[in-house]
Amino acid sequence: METPSQPESRVPEAKPAIDGAPAGPAQRPLYRQPLVVVAVVAAVLLAWQWYDNHQQINTLQHELARRLAEADVQNKESRNVAEQVREATREAQVKLGVLETKLQESQSQQIALEALYQELSRSRDESLLADVEQTLLVANQQLQVAGNVKSALIALQAADARLARLDRPQLAGLRKVIARDIERLKLAPYVDVIGISARLDNLANVIDSLPLAMEVRPPETAPAKKGAADPDGNAWARFTRELWRDLRDLVRIQNLDRPDMPLLTPTQTYFLRENLKLRLLGARLALLAHDDKSFKADLRAARDWLARYYDTRDKTVANAVAAVRQLHDSQIGIELPDVAASLDAVRNYRLTRERGR
Repeated sequence: METPSQPESRVPEAKPAIDGAPAGPAQRPLYRQPLVVVAVVAAVLLAWQWYDNHQQINTLQHELARRLAEADVQNKESRNVAEQVREATREAQVKLGVLETKLQESQSQQIALEALYQELSRSRDESLLADVEQTLLVANQQLQVAGNVKSALIALQAADARLARLDRPQLAGLRKVIARDIERLKLAPYVDVIGISARLDNLANVIDSLPLAMEVRPPETAPAKKGAADPDGNAWARFTRELWRDLRDLVRIQNLDRPDMPLLTPTQTYFLRENLKLRLLGARLALLAHDDKSFKADLRAARDWLARYYDTRDKTVANAVAAVRQLHDSQIGIELPDVAASLDAVRNYRLTRERGR
């Protein structure tokens, strides 16, 4: 038997909306869906953050490369300065060797004159003249080699006093020549070589203890007492004040009167101090050689370095700068007189005596 077929289930077809009636549920556009909008905004924010981080990384890389290049240039300049300092030290050693040679020659001449004096001192007048000649020779050497006007003046006065004890009319002309040289030495400007040299040594000894400008720190503020009793007894207000005080201590603002304060590495600091000492040593050598140009150039460089790299507000640095400025204003390249006239007069007198015998 055939089973009766089930009636087919038919889905009622949607009828078109009648004009003026609302349409049935339909799919919204993508830009009106909240999830899509949020996803787009999140994607834009992520892209912007990635781009900003990428720009910051590029900026940091460029800054790092620039600073590395500057450090390389400064290292090269430091090597060049060190090479120049070594050359200057070699030249100074050569000049010092020349001065030592001259001093040895002077000592040799003095020994020879002493031997000559012992051989020729057979009478009182002859020994006195030889002694006067030796004194004048030493005075002339003091003027030419060491520039010591005071020692030369003392030597001339001693020679004149010895001639005055003889009380001989024949020595009047010789004494007049010596008196003229004494007056010239009295009028000559005095250069305190020993005092200036000692001051340069003292400055060189304190270079290592002078504070650098980059080592200056802002003064510590007196910390406020914690746990002070709140007159109102408000714990929240006390907590707020303590929090604000702690946050304020994290950051300190300092006004710098030198915005271009140089920052030095430990190696550069070491070379700076050593170069300052070499400058002062060069000024001392120039003082002994009476080289006014080199003397002032070395002191001017030392003064500029002290003012640029050191804390001039510190008392010791200020004293050092003032001392260097005073030494720079000193005149050492003066033209000193000689006592060749007195020396020639004594020698001529002795030759005249020998020929008159």
